[in-house]
Amino acid sequence: MTNRKFVALCLLPLAVFSMAFLALPIVRLIQASGESAEGWGIYLQILQKPRYLQTLLQTVLVSFAVALTALAISTTAGLFLARNRFPGRGALLSILTLPLAFPGVVIGFLIILLGGRQGLFNTLLPGHVVFAYSLTGLFLGYLYFSIPRVLLTVMAATEKLDPSLEEAARTLGASPFRIVVDVILPGLAPSLVAAGAIAFATAMGAFGTAFTLATDIDVLPMVIYTEFTLSANIAMASALSVVLGLATWILLLVARSFAGTTVAAGG
Repeated sequence: MTNRKFVALCLLPLAVFSMAFLALPIVRLIQASGESAEGWGIYLQILQKPRYLQTLLQTVLVSFAVALTALAISTTAGLFLARNRFPGRGALLSILTLPLAFPGVVIGFLIILLGGRQGLFNTLLPGHVVFAYSLTGLFLGYLYFSIPRVLLTVMAATEKLDPSLEEAARTLGASPFRIVVDVILPGLAPSLVAAGAIAFATAMGAFGTAFTLATDIDVLPMVIYTEFTLSANIAMASALSVVLGLATWILLLVARSFAGTTVAAGG
């Protein structure tokens, strides 16, 4: 058996899986989006109807806010944890990565326990402090499970930085701030772009947390769910799914162009 035939046989299961569980469902999803009375004009409705357009913009803005905030927090913490060894470091890392063990529903429940009507903040603080059922609660929930993902990526990338570059900058009289800005952050840039893109994509498609908190929250996964289950509007649910996937894919494609293959590795 030639090497080419052997490689083809090894790739055959992947090709079958990709066709059966990736390509065909996506093709069917696109086809279903055009099966309403409006036909392919249903995509124009998403841009024309205030509810759909507002939901799309709201989902994108929340996801960007989560990605940027997670990058700011995780980069600072990741640099410190990667460069310092101290008692309790392992326990601290375990705590910071604990959200990876929780599904979105549990994270939403935790936010309710903190900022719900009978939550900790409303019980201990004066006034009516309820934020769990708003975009603030959703943002905190998304941030909760995004920080560990970005943190681990930043720490792994920091370990691979060439320490001689920092030493050279220090020898030339650069301040710690200039070393971070001119040496460390440029070295981490591809990984930061990749981690931010993954955080954005995860927030765009997250459903469990939104479902738990969604009293007055409109984000695309929730609207897709309600259109499909409550309104039986299969075409609109399919069209919104295509728009959600397309917006996320474009962001990942742009991030990949900046970060090389790191985004793929990060996913």
